[in-house]
Amino acid sequence: MKYGWMVLFFFLVCLGCGKDDPAIKVDLTLLEQVKFEEEPSVITYAYLPQYSHTLSYIRHHALIQYLRKKTGLNIKQIFPDTFDQHMEMVGQNKIDISFSNPCIYIKIAHNYGTKAFARIVEMTGKDEFRGQIICRADNLSIQTLADCRQKRWIAVDSTSAGGYLYPLGHFLDHGITKMDFKEIVFAPGPGGKQEKVILSVYAGKYDIGTIREGALDVVSAKIDINKIKVVSMTDPYPGWVYAARKNLDKKIVDKLKQALGTLDFNNKDHREILEAANFIKVIPSIDSDFDSVRQLAVRVGLSLGE
Repeated sequence: MKYGWMVLFFFLVCLGCGKDDPAIKVDLTLLEQVKFEEEPSVITYAYLPQYSHTLSYIRHHALIQYLRKKTGLNIKQIFPDTFDQHMEMVGQNKIDISFSNPCIYIKIAHNYGTKAFARIVEMTGKDEFRGQIICRADNLSIQTLADCRQKRWIAVDSTSAGGYLYPLGHFLDHGITKMDFKEIVFAPGPGGKQEKVILSVYAGKYDIGTIREGALDVVSAKIDINKIKVVSMTDPYPGWVYAARKNLDKKIVDKLKQALGTLDFNNKDHREILEAANFIKVIPSIDSDFDSVRQLAVRVGLSLGE
C-alpha cells in the first residue's frame, strides 16, 4: 500500500483530463517518503491482583511514572483479573515485568523461564512477610490454632502465598491437614481477594480466613478491624518479587533494577512513591532467594507445572 496514493493520484489526474486537455508531466524523482512516527516499544508491568484493580493502580501508578522518567522506557501497567491469568500472560509474553508473590514467582520461573531481579523490603523493615489466620474476635470457639479443626476456611487463592500456602504449611507443622477442615474455599471473582476473605470472616460466612500480614489495614476504612482476631502467624518467607520475562533485553532489566534500587525513603518525593506502593525500598534479588518457598511448595504438595 505504500504507493497506493500514487495510483489514486494518477486516477484523479486521468479523470480530470479531457481529450483537449494538455498532458501533465510528473517528475517522480521529486517524490518523498512519508514517515509515520510509531509509539516506542511498550514495556508491560503487572501487579499480581491480590487486591482490587483500583488499589493496584493507586499503589503503583506513581512508581510507574517514576520508572518511566528515570529509565526513559515506555512502561504501562496492565491488569490481569486473576492469579491464573497473570501467569498465563507471562507465558504468552504479554507481561514483561511481573510483580508477584514468591509462590507465583516460583511457578512462572519453572514454567516460563522468568527471572527474579529485585524484591521489596516491607513497611515492617523486613525483606520477608508472613501469613495470618484470622477469625471474628467474638468467636469464642476459636482461641488457638488447634481450634481451627472442623471449621470453614476461606483462603485467598490456591497460589496465594500469605493467603493460603504459608498458612497451609503452618497448619501442617502443627499436625493439621486439609482433611481436618469442614470446608476450604477460595475467594471468588477477579481481584480484591484479600479484602473478600476479611469481609467474609467479618460477616460470619466462614469461621476462619487466611491473609497476608498488612491486609487488615486495607479494609480499616470499611469495617471495624478490632472485630477481627489474628489466631496465629506463619513463619516468614521472602517478600514480593520483581521478575523479568524470559528473553527480555538485559539492558532493559538493568535499567529497571537500577531505578528501583535508587528509590530512597529519606527523599521526600521518593517516600511518597514508596508509601503509596506500601514498601520502603527495593533490593537486588536472584532466583535462589526463593528456594525456601520451593521447599514449602514440596511440603504442601503445590505443583509447579502448568
